[in-house]
Amino acid sequence: MKLLRASHLGMCFGVRDAIAYATAEAACQPLTILGELVHNETVLASLRARGIRFARQPDTGETDTVMVTAHGASEAAKSRARERGLRVLEATCPLVHVAHRAVLMLVREGFHPVIIGKCDHVEVRGLTEDLAECDIVLTEADVAALRERPRFGIAAQTTQPIERVRQLVAFIRARFPQAEVRFVDTVCQPTKQRQTAAEELARQCDVVVVIGGAHSNNTRELVATCARHCPRVHHVQGPDDLRPECFSHAETVGLTAGTSTPDATIDAVEQALWRIASQLENPVASTEPLAA
Repeated sequence: MKLLRASHLGMCFGVRDAIAYATAEAACQPLTILGELVHNETVLASLRARGIRFARQPDTGETDTVMVTAHGASEAAKSRARERGLRVLEATCPLVHVAHRAVLMLVREGFHPVIIGKCDHVEVRGLTEDLAECDIVLTEADVAALRERPRFGIAAQTTQPIERVRQLVAFIRARFPQAEVRFVDTVCQPTKQRQTAAEELARQCDVVVVIGGAHSNNTRELVATCARHCPRVHHVQGPDDLRPECFSHAETVGLTAGTSTPDATIDAVEQALWRIASQLENPVASTEPLAA
């Protein structure tokens, strides 16, 4: 069995920086993170072991210092925390800040904001809570429900697949041919790289393993991308989720991971795949990264 790693996989710089920031601050004073710093239980367990607390709202926290997650938050949410006398730190990914600025620019220039993303996702809530009005779309049916406006300004949740985003922008333009439509591409480069690499990987494999948190949007999107090109795709959070029977008769197995997946977890899954290959009497011939 040959094992291929995607040319781009695993933690992005925004997640690494957020974890490092939280760890450093927690060493100096008690810290509560408002929500999940990143959507990966292995990372969250490590932070809890360092004494970091987690709370959904500032008024349920037990510390004077709180931290906004890598997904960002609205100015209104941060202001509510400060009004309670809390010190508010931001671990927001810089590329999420870029998306916030893009949406505000569109509004200032007179465009009705349309956000492509999941309406219940923490990043999307942060992008939209400060807006007087907006629309959130994720499907062609959502676009069909939009009412006509003279100007649409479109941005996206940073972890949306760029092809989906472009398709929805095209749908909006087709549905409102008389409207002025401006699209600002706010899908982050790490997401684009991992999506492209996952597609290339899946085309070459009999089975693909995607590693990431159960609640990680970008990991689920990697699963969906791989499934379009490979019939056997398995989403796992760690090596314990692997099942030997899933790899029977597999000559080439691909490995990719979401942007909040630690390197150690990826390595542990790879080691477990070697053991499974040995059990199947089909030992791993090699582990190869695909060319970037």
